[in-house]
This record gives sequence, structure tokens and C-alpha cells, in this order.
Amino acid sequence: MEKRFALSAEQMVPLIPAMGYCYATDRITVDGVGVGFMYREFPDKPNDSGWRFFSGDESQEYVDDAANTMLYDVNDIANYDRAIIPYLDTEPPCAFERLEDGGYIAVSTDFMDHDC
Repeated sequence: MEKRFALSAEQMVPLIPAMGYCYATDRITVDGVGVGFMYREFPDKPNDSGWRFFSGDESQEYVDDAANTMLYDVNDIANYDRAIIPYLDTEPPCAFERLEDGGYIAVSTDFMDHDC
């Protein structure tokens, strides 16, 4: 099944300097839900920014299904939710959860299953 993204390629604009790729779920890119939880780990490969973006309402089953997550340029996710931009230079390991006012608060990185 082909994904129908909430934003078209024509709607994407350069918002941040190139920083590599990230992972994001379809809740953000297909359903158009804002980023509710994001974390940055040390990159796995060259060009990996280390950023992982979630709406925050995904179930574990949803996240475990690889069909629901794709690689994107970090700029693409910034286009979906510009509120993430001020946090993108934060060094790993870090994690942020969205507040009701639209900002983010740093949260524990204890959930990461490897040494960061």
C-alpha cells in the first residue's frame, strides 16, 4: 500500500541546515499529528542524525511494525512540526516530551536500551 503523506513534496521548504536522516512514524507524516515525543541517541551510521520522532500516542505494537516508520531528512520532520526546531542541536543522549502549551520538556533517557 502506498502511503499518502500529510504534506506534499511541494510544501516542503528548507528550515534547518542539513543534519542527516531520522526515523519518524506515520502518525506524524501520514496522519499529520504533531511530534509529541522525540529522542536523540548516538548515530548508528554515517548521516544518521540520531533523532527519532513519535506522536507519543503510538502503541508498542504500532512502533514494532516496521511499516509504520520510515527514514526522513530531519528537515522534512521540521516541516511537519516546526516546534521541534529549537531542540535539534541538543547533543545525544536526550529526550523531550511535548507540553500542553506546545513546548517541550527534557525527560529521562533511561528507556534507551544501549549505552549512549
